[in-house]
Amino acid sequence: MERLIIDTDPGVDDAQAILMAAAHPGVKLEALMAVAGNVGLEHTLRNAVTLTEVVGQDIPVYAGCDRPLVMFQEDAAFAHGSDGLGGCGYVPQRRTHESEHAVNALVRMVNESPGELTIAAIGPLTNIAMAVRLDPEFPKKVKRFVIMGGAVTAQGNTSSVTAEFNIYFDPEAAYIVFEAWAEAGEMIEVIDWELTRRNSTPGALVDEWLKIDTPKAEFFRKLTANNLKVIEQRYGRRMLFGADPLALAVTLEPDIVTRAEEHRAWVEIRGMHTYGQTVVDWLDRLKQKPNVRVILELDKERFHALL
Repeated sequence: MERLIIDTDPGVDDAQAILMAAAHPGVKLEALMAVAGNVGLEHTLRNAVTLTEVVGQDIPVYAGCDRPLVMFQEDAAFAHGSDGLGGCGYVPQRRTHESEHAVNALVRMVNESPGELTIAAIGPLTNIAMAVRLDPEFPKKVKRFVIMGGAVTAQGNTSSVTAEFNIYFDPEAAYIVFEAWAEAGEMIEVIDWELTRRNSTPGALVDEWLKIDTPKAEFFRKLTANNLKVIEQRYGRRMLFGADPLALAVTLEPDIVTRAEEHRAWVEIRGMHTYGQTVVDWLDRLKQKPNVRVILELDKERFHALL
């Protein structure tokens, strides 16, 4: 049984990922750590609590960092709705979040169970960076660390051109995390934006899901309605991008990966046009030990079956 913590900024695709993880028989979802990103912390925290009610599981939810370490960045409310869940209007009725800060909870939990907890970080890396600052040995105590973040050949989805949203929202935090894992000799499993683009969910399959008559399907309909419109307007066809579900698929079933490469990677924090870019030494020119395992291909049909 995989013991899993999800650090998240729900978020339409975050919600899909959490629903998928909660339904998986091979995982025990230990906690959700909320962070600002797709929308503000007030919304991501409420959404995380909402999702525990939707799945009907008693999963602790912790409030994390409400802003990037250095610079404020534009959120992604245009794609996720002002509330982060597509404007579905769901408000938690019974549950609330824990009083302990998410960063403190992360440090406490990995120290209580060193080498036993997998962390999937599917939002900005602010909470993780702060945990590393509190406990420099943090990377060595995590069983696996999987992130949705980066654009490994600089085909980003932000105003920075070369950067992906989760990294760009807090590049300094991402820089700290990438360097901490490198110094510890540990590996970050990277599911990036370009992999997401190559593995979109076609509209026909989405429409099949929308026909299902269950409370969860109704929630999914409300959740994805705005996101489907935004994607079709921007890319010219009906589909969904499952960035965070891809990260959870790799987390839950590692053998879904059919091709991956290990390299040294950094996050750019100084460039005028490359601020927030994930820089990968594809040709091993600097001869440094890898700190990322970049997922390049996976079993797409199996991924869709997990959703």
